[in-house]
Amino acid sequence: MTSSHRTVDSKREEFRKYLEKAGLLDVLTKVLVGLYEEPEKPANPLEFVQRHLHDGDPETHDIEKLRQEVVELRAKNASLEEDNAALKARIEQLDVQEASGEQT
Repeated sequence: MTSSHRTVDSKREEFRKYLEKAGLLDVLTKVLVGLYEEPEKPANPLEFVQRHLHDGDPETHDIEKLRQEVVELRAKNASLEEDNAALKARIEQLDVQEASGEQT
């Protein structure tokens, strides 16, 4: 390895340590993991990163609450769809019975 490569590697390592000491690597990692875990990928990932770089963003808590609400509402919707299908089947069964003269 030549001395110029060592100088570049040395500068690169010094810069990495600087970023790590400042906590920037952790913040960037957290934001990128958030983007990775996002169920619906944003059309503009750069905007997503910019919005989420501020750790104290008050919207972060709201977003988490909204995500939880979406999960709960999807579960409730699935349950209601099952109930609806069962009721439709029961109505159809009663209609058939009524048409054939067999009322219960």
